[in-house]
Amino acid sequence: MVVLNRIYTRTGDKGTTALGDGSRVRKDGLRVAAYGTVDELNSTVGLARLNAAGAADEALERVQNDLFDLGADLCTPDFENDAAAKYPRLRVVADQVTRLEREIDAMNADLKPLRSFVLPGGTPLAAHLHLSRTVCRRAERCTVTLAEAETVNPEAVRYLNRLSDWFFVAARFANDSGRGDVLWVPGANR
Repeated sequence: MVVLNRIYTRTGDKGTTALGDGSRVRKDGLRVAAYGTVDELNSTVGLARLNAAGAADEALERVQNDLFDLGADLCTPDFENDAAAKYPRLRVVADQVTRLEREIDAMNADLKPLRSFVLPGGTPLAAHLHLSRTVCRRAERCTVTLAEAETVNPEAVRYLNRLSDWFFVAARFANDSGRGDVLWVPGANR
């Protein structure tokens, strides 16, 4: 259980922060960049939810909870030694990726195949989902860079990769099942 009764601690005033295992690292480190970008992504999902209702809002709430799981995963190093940890560590699991795949397939079933790239836009919800997609891709790039330097849960990378696809399909779905998609016209303004 998390208890936050004091928001400022002054422990980061010299440019370091604590990871999930208690170790301190620089705030501009690869791991902090990865989970910080996931946090930014979660904020964009919060903006998208301002325009969502019903099942769409419920799906986005699930994504936000998953993103907190992912942040907890990424802020706790030493993935390969989880079994020896004193307390269980929260990690993204394959079932979370599989759920995204099922939801993508369900949304995509009602969409016509694309014959052009989609410009970010359409309804307010779709536009916000496209923003989430692009921030998700940046979070994925940060996590891949981290994984080159340190051990990272491979499900974390898979989750981000699938989630960006989820946002793309969800944006099309939010655009009246693709009928409101704004399509790219190559060279339209030459």
